Amino acid sequence: MASDRLVCRECHRVNDPDSGTCDSCNSSSLTEDWAGYVVIAHPEDSEIATEMQVTEPGAYALKVR
Repeated sequence: MASDRLVCRECHRVNDPDSGTCDSCNSSSLTEDWAGYVVIAHPEDSEIATEMQVTEPGAYALKVR
């Protein structure tokens, strides 16, 4: 477990631990089993965002199990 935060298995967005669903895609498939952390401020200018297929600014996990 990387922290007490939950990560969406669908879009890899990091969510608050009290979230029942993902703040970004509304998926209910959240997990505590993740590793790596990246904050994307300007996805339109980010090679990492392009590789991860991220279109919204925010915090994302690099590996989700």
